[in-house]
Amino acid sequence: MKKALVLFSGGLDSMLAIRVMQEQPVTVEAMHGVSLFAQFTSSAGKRLWPAVAAERLGVTLHLTDANQQILDTVNNARHGFGSAANPCIDCRIAMLRRAQALMEEIGASFLVTGEVVGQRPMSQRRFAIDLIERKCGLEGLIVRPLTARNLPPTIPEKRGWIDRSNLLDIQGRSRTRQIELAAAFGIDDYPAAAGGCLLTQRAYGTRVHDLLAHGPVSLNDAHVCKFGRHLRLADWGKAVIGRNADENPKVVTYARPGEWLLARPEAPGPTTLLRAYAGSGDPPEDVLDLGAALTAGYSKADGPTPVCAWRRGAAERRRLTALPAKPPRSDVEVLS
Repeated sequence: MKKALVLFSGGLDSMLAIRVMQEQPVTVEAMHGVSLFAQFTSSAGKRLWPAVAAERLGVTLHLTDANQQILDTVNNARHGFGSAANPCIDCRIAMLRRAQALMEEIGASFLVTGEVVGQRPMSQRRFAIDLIERKCGLEGLIVRPLTARNLPPTIPEKRGWIDRSNLLDIQGRSRTRQIELAAAFGIDDYPAAAGGCLLTQRAYGTRVHDLLAHGPVSLNDAHVCKFGRHLRLADWGKAVIGRNADENPKVVTYARPGEWLLARPEAPGPTTLLRAYAGSGDPPEDVLDLGAALTAGYSKADGPTPVCAWRRGAAERRRLTALPAKPPRSDVEVLS
């Protein structure tokens, strides 16, 4: 009996792909690339959703850290971006190459995905599917059971490892047939279709593209783009301002050694991180003063107010007095 390795996001389509393949005379295992860009937890919020879903489907799940791999595609998107900062084609190529290595390691004969022709505007158009397969050197070895009958027969179909007549012909963006199929399989708990990857979200994408305009994006940058208000401070860099008591500790946690942080010392309010663009160096005095003014401005300060500034991991501290300020103003651009 042949073994198939399923690329498993934990979404409905990949769950259905597993169930359809479980009706075939093959053994099924799954691979999930864990990343900060797409994290699903169960309804209880304590376990990674793909792990819960794989357990319910009765398949072995291989977890792999995909953060650096995805970030590399963001910093070097040879095939461009989608509507936000999503390098979907390059990301798909990278993930399939990783799956190919695991396929060989576990003795699987082919790969399976939950892709549907025409569902995603960038990576699931017919020409993109062909391009990705060719770039990976996996022509004929990727079975897409939900949409297989819209595509040429694959090697597993031609060699009789699986029965093409039991594969499906779903296409387009409607999910009606997937929902019907889920009900038929008794699958009644799955993530919503939208919002799976942060890189497809416009607000997050705006922040990422701002960083890309000045240099490569680091994993730390990618985390910081997930929270706070992001304000461009002329050409020097940006201020990341915590929006509530939950975000303020994150601002401090992700500050790099030597970066400046600001907060009101004697009253509630935001914590602000000043982050330079590549090559900008330490903030000049006017940027430090501007950061203090914005910190005061997003608090309940009224009139001149004290703001404490300190370097992460260093003894240097300053006590500034700032007039509260908020955009719009010529030296500040709201990124999102």
